[in-house]
Amino acid sequence: MPAITQWLAPVLSPTPRSLRRLALAAVIADTVIMSTGAAVRLSASGLGCPDWPQCSAADIVASKNAGQTLLNTWIEFGNRLLNLPLVVIAALVFIAAWRYRPEDPAEPGHPGRRRRHLVWLAATQPAGVVAQAAIGGIVVLTKLNPAAVSVHFVVSASIVAAAVALHARCEAADQAGQDAVAPGPPVRPELRVLTAVLAAVTGVMLAAGTVVTGTGPLAGNAAAPRYKLPLEGVTQLHADIGWLLGGLAVAIVIGLRMSPAPPRAVRAGVIMLAVLVSQGVVGYVQYFAHLPAGLVWVHVTGSVLVWIAVLRLFFLMGRRAAAVPGPVAAAPRRQPEPLDR
Repeated sequence: MPAITQWLAPVLSPTPRSLRRLALAAVIADTVIMSTGAAVRLSASGLGCPDWPQCSAADIVASKNAGQTLLNTWIEFGNRLLNLPLVVIAALVFIAAWRYRPEDPAEPGHPGRRRRHLVWLAATQPAGVVAQAAIGGIVVLTKLNPAAVSVHFVVSASIVAAAVALHARCEAADQAGQDAVAPGPPVRPELRVLTAVLAAVTGVMLAAGTVVTGTGPLAGNAAAPRYKLPLEGVTQLHADIGWLLGGLAVAIVIGLRMSPAPPRAVRAGVIMLAVLVSQGVVGYVQYFAHLPAGLVWVHVTGSVLVWIAVLRLFFLMGRRAAAVPGPVAAAPRRQPEPLDR
């Protein structure tokens, strides 16, 4: 029992640091499920389990189904099983956020009020799992309708965004509790606006990417429905959005390096640009290589990493993340922020 209590301490008696780690676990879990979901589609395994919530009308677990190989069935069923650890992580994140009540400054030694914005951000994780289970069922029952698959991916990206936001809030408070910290220089307002535009364009690019996949040969098996759109046209649109995104990213990084911006924001900008350039290279290689499934999977997974990198920069550019810790000779030790702003 003491071991269990100790293991649950970060959840039952959370701190900004333990919340931050739980939020990071949620980001990682959400990314993994999006990546494996892409593998399901690109391997034509989306109907490996033709029923929902059972794998088939006759079996709850994976078994050979008509028109599907056993490998296809296990790829789809394995992806469904990954929802189990996802549910656990989502529940732990929500419980920790609900129980987080920092000391009331007006009454030392007494817990303060619950931080509702953290609770709402954390609630997106279990709520998202439930919503995605329902949407996944619709995807299967509509035989991989491309619009349903697109919604499935976009909702997953929204869940990732909430987890990144929660991590950023907790990271700012955790950093504020370190020894001898002092606020760094603020980010210029125009760079914050430009980063918000960057995040919005990235969201549009993710949605456009689902249309490209839903139009092309890797939308599922030969019988799977597809968007009735010209593949070359939607691919060109997706590429154009990517170039716009690249231009914005370069402008932001140059602006950060030329202004007295916090070092952590500059590093996040450089990392974001590196991830984005790598993603662009993979995108062009997979296109001219005639869309091999493995490279397309790398590209889809890379799109999630781009999304996370852009969102991390966006939240670092905000008011909370602008105060970046740095050494100050005579500064006293500060307590972690109560996450109330």
